[in-house]
Amino acid sequence: MSVEPEPVPLGPRQTLFGHAQRLHSRSPGSPLPDDGKPYPDDPFHRGRDRPRPPEDRALIGVEPARVLAEHFANPAAVPQDLDEAFHRVWVSGHLSPPISAVIEQTDPARARDTGRWLVQHATDRGSVLGGLALLAVVGTSEDIPLIRTISLLSDTFAPLAARALERLAGGADALVWLGDRVNGWGRVYVVEALLRLDDPATRPWLLRRAVNGDHLNGYFAGELAVKTALHEAVADPGADDELFDHAGRLMDVLTYSRGMGSSIEDYDHAADVLQVHVERLGRQKPTARRFAVATGLVEYLDSGAAARLGWSPERLVAAYRSVLDRDDWCAVIRGEIKSGDEHLAPAYLRWLTTELGPRLGLRAFADVPPSDE
Repeated sequence: MSVEPEPVPLGPRQTLFGHAQRLHSRSPGSPLPDDGKPYPDDPFHRGRDRPRPPEDRALIGVEPARVLAEHFANPAAVPQDLDEAFHRVWVSGHLSPPISAVIEQTDPARARDTGRWLVQHATDRGSVLGGLALLAVVGTSEDIPLIRTISLLSDTFAPLAARALERLAGGADALVWLGDRVNGWGRVYVVEALLRLDDPATRPWLLRRAVNGDHLNGYFAGELAVKTALHEAVADPGADDELFDHAGRLMDVLTYSRGMGSSIEDYDHAADVLQVHVERLGRQKPTARRFAVATGLVEYLDSGAAARLGWSPERLVAAYRSVLDRDDWCAVIRGEIKSGDEHLAPAYLRWLTTELGPRLGLRAFADVPPSDE
């Protein structure tokens, strides 16, 4: 039976959990606007007296571990005491060995109850991180609703939350739920956790939704392509459009992921996946987003950087161009440039119209002079 979150009242010291809960109620199927920022404790954490990380990375976690050890050494101590103590020290967003060691030596039930209280009732991010660290070690499946909700503030809490969910029964489903509701670094940690779990039940989501076009997708794109056997998935005669659209986005991310993770040059099946993708693209309904992804692939494949591939992309470039230059595709992108598109930022559409499209010689932009900027 899950631990159901209690209603959190408004007040001068708003809890981080209540903040996430309220924002989530406004858009329950989407990421929080700007990751839920500003957080209620921002004034303190921007102040001169805010806790700072140790200069020596070897000391990360030592001070919070001392706070935990002192707290649990006192049988009369209550979670509120730990809340105040954590407020005065810097707590990492990752589980450190010193903290893990203290938690593992603590009565699991007491550590779990303390973690639950801190996650739901603390008003400072350091205290919430301390609570998540406790649940990452001794939490149970009953804690999933708490962990999911606080991790919607993903820039701060996703690393520990993903670690906590990864070890729980039902955690894979919770990570998929969370993956649809986080962006940026939060999505990186969620997808990486799912790839470590390697649960076949999550493969459909990983093949269709993991990549959302964020630049940080580059940190997991290469591993995602390999672990999901992308080349086999696109070769399946029953593969749907959602899978192919995602495959295109994934391959586009791999064109710029060098330095973040493995790139298209490291992916052994790149040519095969792109060949199947462009063949499917020619049979798909034209959309602005599909046009943008294909244009990104052409930009890379037709550049000097493609020399690192070890194989010639010339035929692929010609195939993509033949699709993009068709009347129906040109009409769609021209129409979206005039009216706007829900998936493409206005700044991107301007760049596509005045710079990228003309530079690549795409027919849709044949009458648009290159930008002087």
